[in-house]
Amino acid sequence: MSNILRKEAFILPEGVIYLDGNSLGPMPKAVAARVQSMLTDEWGEMLIRGWNGAGWMDQPARVGNQVARIVGAPEGSVVMGDTLSLKVFQALAAAIKMVPERRVILSDTGNFPSDLYMAEGLVGLLEQGYELRTVAPEDVAGAVDESVAVLMLTQVDYRTGRMHDMKAMTEVAHAKGAVMLWDLAHSAGALEVDLSGSNCEFAIGCTYKYLNGGPGAPAFIYVRPDLAETIKPALSGWLGHRQPFAFDLNYKAGSGIERMRVGTPPVIQLTALEVAMDLWADVDMAELRAASIALQEQFIAEVERDVPTLTLASPRDSAVRGSQVSFRFHDGYAAMQAVIDRGVIGDFRAPDIMRFGFTPMYLDAADITAAVKIIADVMNNDLWDQDKYKVRSKVT
Repeated sequence: MSNILRKEAFILPEGVIYLDGNSLGPMPKAVAARVQSMLTDEWGEMLIRGWNGAGWMDQPARVGNQVARIVGAPEGSVVMGDTLSLKVFQALAAAIKMVPERRVILSDTGNFPSDLYMAEGLVGLLEQGYELRTVAPEDVAGAVDESVAVLMLTQVDYRTGRMHDMKAMTEVAHAKGAVMLWDLAHSAGALEVDLSGSNCEFAIGCTYKYLNGGPGAPAFIYVRPDLAETIKPALSGWLGHRQPFAFDLNYKAGSGIERMRVGTPPVIQLTALEVAMDLWADVDMAELRAASIALQEQFIAEVERDVPTLTLASPRDSAVRGSQVSFRFHDGYAAMQAVIDRGVIGDFRAPDIMRFGFTPMYLDAADITAAVKIIADVMNNDLWDQDKYKVRSKVT
């Protein structure tokens, strides 16, 4: 446990217990100085020479290798850039081309809506009889048949934390001849991931949650190495070209994972992320997972003991739960605002989910007990039942 907990590495406001790292991770202390240095010494002094002299152009691959280590992927199989939604589109478009005779994209109703929106958009764009089909998470395995081109799943359900078995579901997809695409938005930095061992073709994920890359931090995309030279990028961007500075008028896909690059790297954000990723250099993911589960089990036990009005929405079995715990409450939004107002930051997901994330890099057992005490006070004394807590903000 001592090798995982490193509170001193993060900026954590006094009087705040942060249980929302599953939505936006806190800022590592080293980020501000490094970003300031990049702005002043690189952009400020080097100007455009920074692309070569400061290594900006190589950042997507360099940081991609840092991410690869914690998602069980080999070097050279992950690249950074763009948003998660664009990476969903990019991976999905490449995936369906691998099985052109099929027309079904299968996902589940627990998937993050943005993934489904991007799939809907791709289906509408192609107008070739493609269909997005969704079933309940527990029904996915039985719904994979010979009509399915791509099985697209998020490993950890963003609302409840319910977790798919990556290797088992990938085997189900492959047994029916489908391509497997995993979204690791709530997995990367939260639990052990073995992309190589799963044998999936594609994976994508974000870096602003457990990886602490900051708001708007770039997404990543993984392509199984044996496919990297043959997949066909639908978003054939300039920096995915074999020789961007040859300025050919026709697209020629770059080598390997480089072809999955699209636009200009977000250098400031990548710089912040690169510093944040340094914290993971010596993290044992199995040890981190065990520490996360211990905090979750403590939280569930104490909430169920002290707060009878909340109903567990997450799986009780930690083996099939990600790094979050969700409880249901009929006025969950107002209740969460009242809890936040008293220094315990979680978040709300419609229609009735109060969601709490557990990151053992900056949370310990004492934090959990203190948080539950505040939650119990809010809930047992109806402190949430005030008009000011019921006014919905744009971000919940």
